[in-house]
Amino acid sequence: MKIKVQIIIESETNDVPVVEEIACLQRDTLIPDTFGITLQEGKDLLKNLQKSMIISHAEEYIAQEKCCRKCGKELSLKGKNKISYRTLFGKLKITSPRFYTCACDSSKGKSFSPLAEKLPERTSPELLYLQSKWSSLMSYGLTVDLLEEILPLNTNIASTLLNTRKVAERIESELKDEQGMFIEGCEREWENLPEPGEPIAVGIDGGYVYGRDDKNRKAGCFEVIVGKSMQEHGENKRFGFVNNYDEKPKRRLYEMLRSHGLQMNQQITFLSDGGDTVRDLQLYMSPNAEHILDWFHITMRITVMKQMVKGISKHEMLKEIEDDIESMKWHLWHGNVFRALQLLDDIEDDLYCDNPNAKIQKLQKAVNEFHVYISNNRNFIPNYQDRYHYGECISTAFVESTVNEVISKRMRKKQQMRWTQKGAHLLLQVRTKTLNNELGETFQRWYPEFQTGESLEKMAA
Repeated sequence: MKIKVQIIIESETNDVPVVEEIACLQRDTLIPDTFGITLQEGKDLLKNLQKSMIISHAEEYIAQEKCCRKCGKELSLKGKNKISYRTLFGKLKITSPRFYTCACDSSKGKSFSPLAEKLPERTSPELLYLQSKWSSLMSYGLTVDLLEEILPLNTNIASTLLNTRKVAERIESELKDEQGMFIEGCEREWENLPEPGEPIAVGIDGGYVYGRDDKNRKAGCFEVIVGKSMQEHGENKRFGFVNNYDEKPKRRLYEMLRSHGLQMNQQITFLSDGGDTVRDLQLYMSPNAEHILDWFHITMRITVMKQMVKGISKHEMLKEIEDDIESMKWHLWHGNVFRALQLLDDIEDDLYCDNPNAKIQKLQKAVNEFHVYISNNRNFIPNYQDRYHYGECISTAFVESTVNEVISKRMRKKQQMRWTQKGAHLLLQVRTKTLNNELGETFQRWYPEFQTGESLEKMAA
């Protein structure tokens, strides 16, 4: 059996349709290996179909542009060049003639190339979309392997990285200016706003990424801040940025809240670990925002101190300290910060001695740091017991999984690359867009005719 695949090209500039053969499939006996179209045959079919389609489309466009739009006179040809255009189905060299500008048209230079001006990026939006989407989810090398495995495409890690960075920089360029405060209007205006949406819970935490720079390939680590916002019946949203590099952190958080339909009369709960960077980030976002110190980070520090006490030789004093730590935890759970700080003072007094050993010194340091931590965040410590009883958020445990989802899976665990701060920050913007299911919408805004599989399903529905 022999099957010839042909296409018929009908053009406005050519009265006679052009018939081209793009593939010839041959089968003999029926075996599972060749039943249907093989992957390689599919690649060749798509590659040849695209080549015929693009060349015909380009020739038709050039035929329309080779005459002056004002007087209709045919333009003089200056020369012919080749331009490269990369798509999901391969790289093509397309003839791009250059014409002299007509004397009646002063809007252009002495000559112009219609096709080159129409295709300034030289990479199809679909290829940009898939490269940036998949490289935000897995390594650049695996992205190249995946695309080349299923598509008639030859690419490399460098071009995939550059195209992903190009998409990220365009996303960044759309972010508006930073502001110290995002609260708008007054109480009278807030009362007249429509009924707000569901309350929003926002958790913010940090993680660390292995760093490098131009001179030092092993430049330690740098901090990455990530956050997640949740509504009971809405989609979860994520954001991330490199601390000490990003110049618009508050704007980034605000735009994430706006994607939830934020209004100034909407209730928001911010939970964080109490660090200076995170604490300052969440302030002045909404007049109805409450800020809570994450219980998970409190109890984690207390657990460490309790383990230190158990590691020291047992005697009566340490038993009292262990009881005081447990009592302090109980008071913090019930929001009694004043009594908890008093107990911390007592513990510090009990630990004081002239010649402490290494283990006691370590415990003294931990208690002192925890004392400062609670003092600095005393205004963000509520009655956790009451909140827990009424089903309200008390912990950023859901953000711990977000740190793993946004940072660790792509940048630390199985893919232990070293990152520049700029490179990590830009990749985070594409990754969070992908995880938020917003990357396709972004491309549709940039390229109105762009369609993803999800958008086609919505149109069909």
